[in-house]
Amino acid sequence: MLFGQDRDQMRRFYCEVWRKHQSREPLEPMEQILAETIVKHPEYQTLLDDPESALQHEAPLGMGVDNPFLHMGMHIALHEQVSTDRPAGIGALYRALLAKASDAHDVEHKMMECLGDALFHAQQSGTAPDDVSYLECIKKINT
Repeated sequence: MLFGQDRDQMRRFYCEVWRKHQSREPLEPMEQILAETIVKHPEYQTLLDDPESALQHEAPLGMGVDNPFLHMGMHIALHEQVSTDRPAGIGALYRALLAKASDAHDVEHKMMECLGDALFHAQQSGTAPDDVSYLECIKKINT
């Protein structure tokens, strides 16, 4: 995991980055990426304003409740994948989708559906994510 295995530590990090961004304090490169992600998600900002609420927030799977930390974490994971082109070819696919789309954030959400599917299947099978299937899913995205 990008920020460690401890859920509370990760959530505190999100809240601290948001606080630093709002206070216009200098941010490390990874903090800047996270701050940009939070800015794009105003629906999560109130939660991040209150670290105690953030630590207690529950979003049970299958209950139709969005997990803001998972959602933003997937944005960050996608950003890292594109910036490092891992899996190989994802950067070109992302740029091709952006060239056809009017909204980069919407493109990311569509790609995140593929990422979520790849992670779910990997977890179910107890294997690493299948990069080929993941990239094939992205190729099928219509913008």
